[in-house]
Amino acid sequence: MKNIFLSLMIFVVMSLLHTQFTESTVKLLKLPGGSFGMYSIFILIMCSIITGIGLVTVIIFKRSYGSILKIAILFEIIYLFFILISGNNPFLYFSDSTNENLLMIMMYGISGLVFFLMFFTHLFYMKIISSKNKNLS
Repeated sequence: MKNIFLSLMIFVVMSLLHTQFTESTVKLLKLPGGSFGMYSIFILIMCSIITGIGLVTVIIFKRSYGSILKIAILFEIIYLFFILISGNNPFLYFSDSTNENLLMIMMYGISGLVFFLMFFTHLFYMKIISSKNKNLS
């Protein structure tokens, strides 16, 4: 059961990170509030759906998802798939250089940033677990 709670916690943290970084990017690019003001809410809804899909996957394949890194990889694969099928074309910026198209590229960059944050969290968590195991021996 620990695996499911760990997965839920990781999915929620990653969802909130994606939402917050998207909100910051929209503000940084000074995009209009009407159409892009709700973009972070769209990302939060999309990440909520990804969390549901990911939890079902973790429940079905309990033994395969025992680490933070594997769960983060699962989330990012599903997230990138959702961004890709939503019509987010990162190469459009090279033909039409606007801030709206730059946001599309930055969505992929945000995905990489969140993954690396989770990777470093995984390394930190593994270091704590290994030090606890050494102290028990």
